[in-house]
Amino acid sequence: MGEFWPVPDVLAYLGGAWRAERVVRDLASGDEGWFTGTVVFEPLGDGDGLLQRESGDFTWRGVTRPAERTLRFLRGPDGTADVRFADGRFFHGLDLGSGRHITDHPCSADLYRGEFTVRDAVHWRTVWRVRGPAKDLELVTDYVREDVP
Repeated sequence: MGEFWPVPDVLAYLGGAWRAERVVRDLASGDEGWFTGTVVFEPLGDGDGLLQRESGDFTWRGVTRPAERTLRFLRGPDGTADVRFADGRFFHGLDLGSGRHITDHPCSADLYRGEFTVRDAVHWRTVWRVRGPAKDLELVTDYVREDVP
């Protein structure tokens, strides 16, 4: 199987509740922040996707604040998904068939490059590297399933 765990159906794998731990590094300034929270993937009303609700606390420069975001994961072909922002704009595709996926998302003059890796049935990780005139960041998030079947 190698170091990655193949996922034939992204939505089936992600559905449920996960614990998230994120480290955010500003590579230009050396600042580092942390997010700790939960991520819940629940069925969309039409049944053809998942709504991701992330909530928790983000600490940056010694100040902790509540943080949240919402994404939509829409069913794609062959077990893949299209990831969209809460307002419906396209974010990126996601294919975990090999257990690993790399994607890009341009945002103004900055480029977000994401790497998704699945270790097993209850652990996965995202690494986003953001480069451009406005940002030089690395965001590493580890997910652990909370609702183990």
